[in-house]
Amino acid sequence: MTIMPNSMEGRDMAYQMHPNVNLRKYEKSGGLVIESGDGIYVFDSHGKRYIEGMAGLWSVALGFGEKRLAEVAKAQMEKLPYYHTFSYKTHGPSIDLAEMLIKIAPVPMSKVHFTSSGSEANDLAVKMVWYRSNALGKKDKKKIISRIKGYHGVTIASGSLTGLPRNHESFDLPLDRMLHTSCPSYVHFGLEGENEADFTKRILQDLEDLILKEGPDTIAAFWGEPVIGAGGVLVPPDGYWAGVQEILKKYDILLVADEVICGFGRTGKMFACETLGIAPDVLVVSKQISSSYMPLSAILMNDRFYQPIADESDRIGVFGHGYTASGHPVATAVGLENLKIIEERDLVGNVARLEAQFLAGLEELAKHPLSHSSRGIGLLGALEIKPFADGKAGDAAAAVSAACEEEGLIVRNIAEAICFCPPMIITAEQIDDMFGAVRRALDKVQAARA
Repeated sequence: MTIMPNSMEGRDMAYQMHPNVNLRKYEKSGGLVIESGDGIYVFDSHGKRYIEGMAGLWSVALGFGEKRLAEVAKAQMEKLPYYHTFSYKTHGPSIDLAEMLIKIAPVPMSKVHFTSSGSEANDLAVKMVWYRSNALGKKDKKKIISRIKGYHGVTIASGSLTGLPRNHESFDLPLDRMLHTSCPSYVHFGLEGENEADFTKRILQDLEDLILKEGPDTIAAFWGEPVIGAGGVLVPPDGYWAGVQEILKKYDILLVADEVICGFGRTGKMFACETLGIAPDVLVVSKQISSSYMPLSAILMNDRFYQPIADESDRIGVFGHGYTASGHPVATAVGLENLKIIEERDLVGNVARLEAQFLAGLEELAKHPLSHSSRGIGLLGALEIKPFADGKAGDAAAAVSAACEEEGLIVRNIAEAICFCPPMIITAEQIDDMFGAVRRALDKVQAARA
């Protein structure tokens, strides 16, 4: 007879397969079990409190325990717990949320299609790019360009867009239609003696050279996060996005902006496209659209993108795509209420007002002997850690991240950086508390290596 583990941690190790871990290591070590949340804080199964410095996965804008979202979810569950948007049917919450998204979009948009995750949304957007090319009779215009270190999800198509080796290795990705151009991170890819302006000019030339090499008539779209998130919070240099858009316009290439992390206030404006002067054909959003209280994502598209797709569906007889949960009534009701709260409480303004303090705090931490540099925008930032001379890549950032957790702060280590994306409800005092925990963690790691 098998004796089942009694603790929550033991049961998790026994039964659940986790994403983004070393599975064999997890079988031995287990993980942190989070039991509850309140505001910017979460509590583990032993009652320890943590500042959630990553808003979960870049996503819990309103913090944890927002009763209005729970009440809306309950009311919608009781009224209409589920209905679909297939076959000429719909329901009120999806209609209302689509209308709101069109109204607040950073550039004129025509239609909204709902999905349940950022990966799913980017995957569908890829399919629609190909569908549109076929509608226009451009059978060879199917290739898509994204960036090294960019992150767009983990489905077969969105994982191919992603420019991170860990999401490709042993999965037979990327697909051969997916191309990757230079990453716009001067701190990581600037050449010795190259200033930021020259770096920008060089990587823009890399993009144009790739288009010309492959043939402009074969390139359908360019995919990019306004600020690269899961690649390590990489803020593009001045002039980068203006240059990208000039090149895409020159060669009639669509622009898809992935605001899954940046959207709904994270950069101090409702959308990062506004912050950075980007006018996309397609806008992909998720995460903060519902503060991740419900799985929800959306694709916003302009008329230039939508009309050929509509024509093709008319020619064929149907747009042959759909998900069971597309526009789920509970998810869209929660998303609508979430966006109302963001507006009512001026949380976008809160981000803008706290940005200077947040970035200054990161800059101060960058003076620590273990630190290399800092970067950020709005309430999205990273502290680059100096690699250990006797360690493997990423060991130093992992050690600091683990020490932060000991100090009651959850961050995320990516390559040589620890990253921050706190809930947008955070206060000035709580930012100081968060960075105080980082300072203690840095000192602890330094002392352990002395």
